[in-house]
Order: sequence, then C-alpha cells, then structure tokens
Amino acid sequence: MSTQIPLERSDETGTETAGGLVEIRPDLAYRRLMMVNVIFYGLPSAGAGNWVLIDAGVTGSAGAIRAAAEARFGKDAPPSAIVLTHGHFDHVGVLETLAEDWDVPVYAHPLEHPYLDGSRSYPPADPSVGGGLMALLSPLFPTSPVDVGSRLRALPDDGTIPVMPGWCWIHTPGHTPGHVSLWREEDRTVIAGDAVITTGQESAYDVVIQSPQMHGPPRYFTPDWQDAWASVRKLAALEPELVISGHGHAMQGADMRAALHELAERFDKIAFPDRMQPG
Repeated sequence: MSTQIPLERSDETGTETAGGLVEIRPDLAYRRLMMVNVIFYGLPSAGAGNWVLIDAGVTGSAGAIRAAAEARFGKDAPPSAIVLTHGHFDHVGVLETLAEDWDVPVYAHPLEHPYLDGSRSYPPADPSVGGGLMALLSPLFPTSPVDVGSRLRALPDDGTIPVMPGWCWIHTPGHTPGHVSLWREEDRTVIAGDAVITTGQESAYDVVIQSPQMHGPPRYFTPDWQDAWASVRKLAALEPELVISGHGHAMQGADMRAALHELAERFDKIAFPDRMQPG
C-alpha cells in the first residue's frame, strides 16, 4: 500500500489577503479554487501588464480569478501573460476565456502544445491507482484539449521565462510530457505544479481537509512513473526553501525539504500506485 509523508502545520506559510489570496512572498500569492491552486506573480502595485498568472484553474473559475487579480493589482489591470505548468483540465479550465478577454500570450513547454492547441487529448485516467474517491471518479474528469493555438508561445530553450525575470523553468515530466516547474534561485522558491503536491489528491477527504503531506503527482493522471520519479529528484536537488504546488498549501523550511528528499529516495514505495507495489 502506497503512503504519503505527513508534514507539520507549522511548515505552512502565507498570509490571507483580499480576494481570497494567500500571499507568500511580496510578489507571490495564490488562490485555491475548489481542488487546485492558481498563482499570481507580481507586486501588488505592479499594475496592468506587469504581473503573470500561473495556471488557469477549473471550469467556472474565471470570475474568482478576475476578482483575485483585481483585489491584488487593481481594476482593468490584465497580466502580461499566462504561464502554464501543464495542460490538465484543472489547470486550464478557464484558459481560453481569460487569454481571450485579457488578450495575452500563453507560455508552455513545446511538448505540452498538442494539448493546448486542440490537436491531442491526454490519456484516459486510471481509476485503479487506489487512494480514494477522487481516483475512482477520475474517468469522469475531462481529458480533451483546449485550443489557445493562436496565443501559444514556447518557453525558450535556454530555460528563461520571458515574462518572469529571475525565474527559470525546469522540465519535470511524468505527470504530463511537457510538465514544467518554475524556479527562482534568489530565494529558493519552486512552483512545482503537480510534479509534487502537498496534499493527497486521490482522496476526497484530503482534497477537502487539505491535510499537509508531501505527495507525488496525482496518480490517476500520471502515465510515466519513472519520469515522475526523476522529476522529483530534480526538485529535491534544488534544496528549495519554499514549495508552491498545484494542490495543497505552500510549505517551507527544513522539515519540508526533509520530506521532499524522503519522497525522492523512496518514491517507488510512497508514490507509485497500489497496483505497482510489491506484494
């Protein structure tokens, strides 16, 4: 039976602000939307064209994202771009709407483009992975692509992010082919997407309660477990001070790092689906 690594509540970080946002750095905040986080990069005083939305929530969340953006950056202050960690339904639910309304480009890894330009669907979910009700319900989750092809831009080969100075992207596949995490060396902050998450996404109880734990990517949507393991090793090797994931609370500090290293070392025992466990 696969397990998760509990984290202390004291490892959580952030201060709740207007618009349902949790600010974790002066220029970083996130908002939880049902089962997923969206992240806002930019100083609150930045204004129009000087901030970035990272990922784009679930279907029906456009109003909540706009309200959070207005609370943080002011009315009629669109971002410079939308940057995606990957294209699963809970990260691009209102991407088409927001990209069109704000008239902004969308940056993603080239291997993720087929799922963002309407040309390819993701593999079907695997409900046999175990872990709880969310896994059992996963065949109901959308896998069809969105289409923002006219606005789609490739993240540069040199690892930079044009709209996020001081940040770089790291290819962290496994959960999807073109999954990326974002890294800022200056304060050792990683935006991990779903490469690692800080709650159990297979369990409806964990999704609601958000009990803090270091966890591999959501199992029901992860087709390549060896790549996923290698991606966790990459993130652990960075020795981050702060991890912001696509699901769960932002976590920081030495205990978080220890849990991340344990996940990287014992990923096959901790994160692999039940059907891949020995015995």
